[in-house]
Amino acid sequence: MSNPEIRELEAFLALADELHFGRAGERLYLSQSRISQLLRALESRIGGRLVDRTSRRVRLTPLGERLHAGLRPAFDAIVETIDEVREAARGVGGVFRVGFQGTANDPFMRAVTAFRDGHPHCAAEIVEIPLSDPFGAVHRGEVDAAVVLMPVRDDALVLGAVFSARPLTLAVSDRHPYARRPGVDAEDLAGCPLIGVSGAAPEYWRLAQAPVVTPGGRAIPAGPAVGSLQEGLALVRAGRGGMLLCDPTADYYGSHAVTFVPVAGLPESSLALVWHRNLETARTRGFARALADVTEATG
Repeated sequence: MSNPEIRELEAFLALADELHFGRAGERLYLSQSRISQLLRALESRIGGRLVDRTSRRVRLTPLGERLHAGLRPAFDAIVETIDEVREAARGVGGVFRVGFQGTANDPFMRAVTAFRDGHPHCAAEIVEIPLSDPFGAVHRGEVDAAVVLMPVRDDALVLGAVFSARPLTLAVSDRHPYARRPGVDAEDLAGCPLIGVSGAAPEYWRLAQAPVVTPGGRAIPAGPAVGSLQEGLALVRAGRGGMLLCDPTADYYGSHAVTFVPVAGLPESSLALVWHRNLETARTRGFARALADVTEATG
């Protein structure tokens, strides 16, 4: 029996990712019926059903799961190799736009420098990502990748290096009672309204930046919601609430009217590189490697 054709494998992998014939077709610019034809052809070559489908859902059979587990990394490696060889033949050029949320820190800037040194024909541009919409620019293709605050729970995004884990501080007005303490416990947040994030940021991400309960289950009062860090700090100075920030951000935005109090009992804040899995390029992988090398070298 002849070996599968590349289009059959692409259709199967798209269907395994989407579990929906229509969306799989959209990814490959094919009709739903064409995806069905390609799947049937692949199943015929293999001699078994790869997908179970009902009126309500699509799922892989055990045989399909086994094929997907072995095929996906091999197929991705082939695509990546071809892409990298193609880019090497013409040189990695063009413009690589990388977003950053907040203030570009030292590991990030060293990665930008390393990327520029390794890809002299590619211009690297840094774009500010708004606090209120950490993932939007990546989804819209406005940037090739972005460094954002964790957590990231988006199946459409690839999670690259996670780095710069730092303790959290509570930014409060210097008139706030907590400003006179050397530190506070996470349970003390029940006594301070937290300024949250408005806009397009997903709810899980907004709750991570401004939780509504303490680890012990006590309710934390909700303060105003803002679209930028500068707005939040202005409200802090006005005594409208506190804001959870990592200590490097506290150092950078230190103000005579704001006190940054260390908080014990909360997970550290971390940054992560993300990019859209359907828009990945050799430039994206090159920058991801540069950032991974920098963060590994610094621990």
